[in-house]
Amino acid sequence: MGAAAIQEWLDTYCGDRAGVTGGIVMLTNPADGGLVVAAEWPKQAAQDGVLLAAARAAATDQTPFVHPVQNTGQYTEEARAVTARVISLPVRSGNRAIGAIALELPNDDAESRRTTLLELERVAASLAAALEMAAAPAQLDAASVLRFQAIVLSHEGFAGAATAFATELASALGFDRVIVGFLNGGYAGVVAISHSAEFESRAEVIRAVGEAMDEAIEQGVTIVHPGAAGERPQVTLAHAALARRQGGIACTIPLASNGRIFGAVTLHRATAATLGKDELTRCEHLVCLVGPILDLKYSNERSMIKRLWQAARAAWDYVREPGHVKVKAAVCGATAVLTALLFVPVEYRVSAPARLEGSVQRVLVAPVDGFLRQAHVRPGDTVAADQVLVELAEQDMQLERRKWESELNQHESAYLSALAKSDRAQYAISRAKASEARAQLELVEQQLTRSRVRAPFAGVVIKGDLSQSLGAPVQRGEVLLTIAPADQFRLIIEVDERDIADVQPGQNGQLALAALPSNTLDFRVERVTPVASSRDGRNFFEVEGKFDAATAKSLRPGLQGVAKIKSVDQPLAWIWTHRFVDWLRITLWSWGV
Repeated sequence: MGAAAIQEWLDTYCGDRAGVTGGIVMLTNPADGGLVVAAEWPKQAAQDGVLLAAARAAATDQTPFVHPVQNTGQYTEEARAVTARVISLPVRSGNRAIGAIALELPNDDAESRRTTLLELERVAASLAAALEMAAAPAQLDAASVLRFQAIVLSHEGFAGAATAFATELASALGFDRVIVGFLNGGYAGVVAISHSAEFESRAEVIRAVGEAMDEAIEQGVTIVHPGAAGERPQVTLAHAALARRQGGIACTIPLASNGRIFGAVTLHRATAATLGKDELTRCEHLVCLVGPILDLKYSNERSMIKRLWQAARAAWDYVREPGHVKVKAAVCGATAVLTALLFVPVEYRVSAPARLEGSVQRVLVAPVDGFLRQAHVRPGDTVAADQVLVELAEQDMQLERRKWESELNQHESAYLSALAKSDRAQYAISRAKASEARAQLELVEQQLTRSRVRAPFAGVVIKGDLSQSLGAPVQRGEVLLTIAPADQFRLIIEVDERDIADVQPGQNGQLALAALPSNTLDFRVERVTPVASSRDGRNFFEVEGKFDAATAKSLRPGLQGVAKIKSVDQPLAWIWTHRFVDWLRITLWSWGV
């Protein structure tokens, strides 16, 4: 990492942090071991003796410092004569000191200084990794890096790529086991183990490895246990427990990308007392270079919900960071506006499924027992008043008519003969039989007339497709067709019982039909049925609506859609939560609370 890159890094960091008035980066000179200024912000910041002294003190003692100073205002006109503080901390790569960073900040409260120091430690770790990688090209040749990256990229899935990386790292560097873990829900979870595709059966070992990964991730540093003498003290309780369980040494290297730690790699070797410095550096470089590729593969396999959740968390963390005053102000303003809007009354509409029916529906039934001879219409056909719609077979009724005509003629001849003979008894009997035959004949004539089913009024056939039932027997009273007026409709809305209290006659609404989703039709509530109905596991009340004459001409019976009835204006918060609140009240009441 050259001087220009270090200067660009410092310019970007200080420029994005509100209140920073000066900063320097000092690195160890490999020739004599002294400290030299590698970057300064703004220009000539290195002439400030306080910044230089603070950086040298942090590099010498390997401890962060916070120095109160009197700012002379040489950097910015606004900062003149304002009490400030200089925060300095060492930059380390593993166990090796490579320099220090010093920043001059306003004299904020202790909590702000603590937050700034923690943030600076995180970014210093990423700077140290980049510096170390650039400073040790001999320890990690390009061929090795390309080989590891090619192995990871050759697998389409994340699980295979992570397992292949762990296996190759264990084989190349002589480790007994390499375990890769990723953060999930704030804790590290094992996703791959070298030389093994399944590891669910080793629950206790996996749990111990996860705790060791969490230990390294929380501290943001590489942990080796047992470590070399004279190292900086670290919390290694989980690593000590893991080393006792498996023997040898345990090492965990955090995985990071763009300054964000997303996982860790745990290395285990049973035959060594500690891990060499050069070998540890090589492992850190490989993990640093291959880790972002694994993170990318892992992100590509996550669901859209998890991606959105991670983006939301990243945005929240960004807002919580020190600085970003404009962003925080915008977020606070937007939150205040949205909160206020939740309590502004807006139009509240009750939504429910709806269907169209004819204002009058006439059911046409079979007048007599018989057989279906002809059907002249099908559902959807427009019919005129008195039009023949269905014809029944007449053969049996024609024979019946001839029978009674013959009997009528016989009885009429008989009573005329009896009249001529003045046989009053026979005359009365024959006349009565003739009357019976005449009545039966009239009945058959009426049945013949009714065998042709006619339309009672002009309208549309809405039910009854008889074209596939010709010749089938029908019984008296069996439903054949249903017709309705072509331009007179009623709208039936199935309002849920939870919303019926908000619906009253006279309210206006709009209907969107499935057949005409782009057009909404206005209607008015005419009547609310006082009795509930049940269907498909829900209770609802039928609400009757009416269209104007112009709207009704373009409709057809049987169409279905969704109706929205305008009710009293309510706040958005009530509209979004009243269903849940009502359910909660009923539930608590049923529990006796």
